[in-house]
Amino acid sequence: MKTEKEKMIAGEHYSAVDATLIKDRRRAKNLLHRLNVIEYRITKKAREIIKELIPNAGANFYIEPPFHCDYGYNIECGENVFFNVNCVVLDCAAVTIGSNVFFAPGVQLYTATHPLEAELRKSLESALPISIGDNCWIGGNSVICPGITIGNGCVIGAGSVVTKDIPENSLAVGNPAKVIRKLNQE
Repeated sequence: MKTEKEKMIAGEHYSAVDATLIKDRRRAKNLLHRLNVIEYRITKKAREIIKELIPNAGANFYIEPPFHCDYGYNIECGENVFFNVNCVVLDCAAVTIGSNVFFAPGVQLYTATHPLEAELRKSLESALPISIGDNCWIGGNSVICPGITIGNGCVIGAGSVVTKDIPENSLAVGNPAKVIRKLNQE
């Protein structure tokens, strides 16, 4: 039988009030408190906290506080990833980010989702992974919804709500985000 954590990571319905998940979220919140309140500036100690919070990040991984996430361990990043201020990553499922990816202020990545049926929603939730390719720029206050894949070389315009996959080398804008043109075509 699967644990609630295994169900969560697999994208199945799970109980978020499971003791292990509560403990994991508390650990992340304690690290975030240290990063966002005690350190706030990017110091050697802040870099150590970030490495402990998000151990699966490549070289030159940078977070400008404040930053928020649920667990941290479900976030995997390539090299040269930059999160500007006020970014939120609800990482109940895997969040895979390529290299050379820039997140403007206020970007929100949501893997968490809930059943549409009210009775199920009272006690269960689920999560779907998010994948963002290499060389992307996600504009300020954009929202990336559960289960979304954004291809390599994309730009998501500020304020966009991404509800469908975005093919590589695309400029997508709006709510819901729509591809308005191709990029990086030589």
